[in-house]
Amino acid sequence: QVQLVESGGGSVQAGGSLRLSCEVSTYTYRPACMGWFRQTPGKEREGVAGINIGGRNTYYVDSVKGRFTISQDNAKNTVYLQMNSLKPEDTAMYYCAAKSSANLGCYIAAIEWYASFWGQGTQVTVSS
Repeated sequence: QVQLVESGGGSVQAGGSLRLSCEVSTYTYRPACMGWFRQTPGKEREGVAGINIGGRNTYYVDSVKGRFTISQDNAKNTVYLQMNSLKPEDTAMYYCAAKSSANLGCYIAAIEWYASFWGQGTQVTVSS
């Protein structure tokens, strides 16, 4: 059974940094794309970033461009989300997702619509 295990969430002050990790539990599963999403109570889930595994293509929602960086360590089967210059509006539960096929690309929306697996979430809280 494939699991995505997120870690790295926490509480920081505005302007601070956090790095989220998402580890794929088994090396027998290699997704084509992975992404990060976030959600706050009462709001729709928002796509944050996406990446094609083994490639160089990355995608970001406008609100995090220049502040967040998605990256991968294939040896560890892990994707990261480095979050700098955090703002209170970044407060949310953050989820990672894996898309098995490269069909339709690794755009954030494609990952969300066709994700095969989702993590359990890690909470990020940014205080002003």
